[in-house]
Amino acid sequence: MLILLSPNNPYESKPYFILMYFFIAGIGTKNEVRQQVNAKADALQEQVITWRRDFHEHPELGNHEVRTSAIIAKHLQLLGIEVTTGIATTGVVGVLKGGHPGPVVALRADMDGLPVIERTPVPFASKVKTTYNAQEVGVMHACGHDSHMAILMAVAQVLSSMKADLHGTVKFIFQPAEEGVEPGQKGGAEQMVKEGVLENPKVDVVFGLHINSQTEVGKITYRPGGTMAGVNDMQIIVKGRSAHGAYPWSSVDPIVTSAQIINNLQTIVSRNINVTENPAVVTIGAIKGGNRSNIIPESVEMLGTLRSFTPADEKMLVTRVTEIATKTAEAQGATATVKIPYSNHYPVTYNDPELTQKMLPSLQQTAGAANVLLRPPVTGAEDFSFYQEKVPGLFIFLGGMPKGGDPLKAPSHHTPDFYIDESGFSLGVKALCNMTIDYMNNKK
Repeated sequence: MLILLSPNNPYESKPYFILMYFFIAGIGTKNEVRQQVNAKADALQEQVITWRRDFHEHPELGNHEVRTSAIIAKHLQLLGIEVTTGIATTGVVGVLKGGHPGPVVALRADMDGLPVIERTPVPFASKVKTTYNAQEVGVMHACGHDSHMAILMAVAQVLSSMKADLHGTVKFIFQPAEEGVEPGQKGGAEQMVKEGVLENPKVDVVFGLHINSQTEVGKITYRPGGTMAGVNDMQIIVKGRSAHGAYPWSSVDPIVTSAQIINNLQTIVSRNINVTENPAVVTIGAIKGGNRSNIIPESVEMLGTLRSFTPADEKMLVTRVTEIATKTAEAQGATATVKIPYSNHYPVTYNDPELTQKMLPSLQQTAGAANVLLRPPVTGAEDFSFYQEKVPGLFIFLGGMPKGGDPLKAPSHHTPDFYIDESGFSLGVKALCNMTIDYMNNKK
């Protein structure tokens, strides 16, 4: 382009050639910054693995992440980042102010493990045991939160080293209790939001990622709009009349009634949901009633979950479950009481379509366009959705399955054999760093 600006060029006075020159110069600068980020991320790969393995070997359940949060807070403080602790019980928030004014970008990682006994053969496998719901349980990072923390710690290190050149502020959110808490407790993203994590400074946009054991390492998947389901848990109590098991005609049998309710609930997805538009799930996961073979009990309790991707479908699911349960019970001479939600509700994890489209080039340039894939909706849920209710957000998935692996055979999340290939961590660091910098520069 320099030749176009030479004295011999007949178009030298055209302002659009000058603008084009600076535009191309800007691209060169952007590429240099990306190369700098990538080099720093690669240099931290072994450190990220070390952090991850330490967290993995010492997992803590939701609202009990005391050791975990202390390690994170110390790391952020050593980087010169302003740190606040004790948010939503054990949450840690770091604020990094760049050298230039600009938007506030929040980056989130979850910290808690699960009540699962680990079965993987790795040398850093968890042997931790604790009490949960009055039962002795193992504790395991069986969903990848150890990876998320280690990746975000590296992101903080990379971005703090580039602080003078950042056009905006980065808020690092290390959140407890994404997997939920014991009954009667408060926690997770919902509590973080209530305690003002998106304020002071006010967050403009939030990014997050989740490792995925069934996506090949080196790949990133995403989905605009509803990407993970909104969830309601539910309790249905069916009350009838008890009787001797030998004289069922003297009873109003809540077990038979519950069986009919369960079967009838299956018609909601098959007959009420437009499956060409969005999926939905109605699951009964627990049923409790009776204690002897020859006694028909007075009542039965059922626990279940509802999953949907739009507010309209969520409303319809709640309405139909209530109608089916109460009317089926009534037809048998029993009664049914329905509580939805029973103990928790997560909104749909909704990726702002405009934001997703704007950040897609950043992901493609980071991972390679062929490695950034559109994914179908996920019927699992994520409380990252509480942040997205307040500000535009983008939640992506990072591959953690060994190359050439079979997604159908890879151990799934929340299981004792859950396994992650650590070689893809640097891609997660690069993706979050580059999205942050690109978003800031696009807003300049």
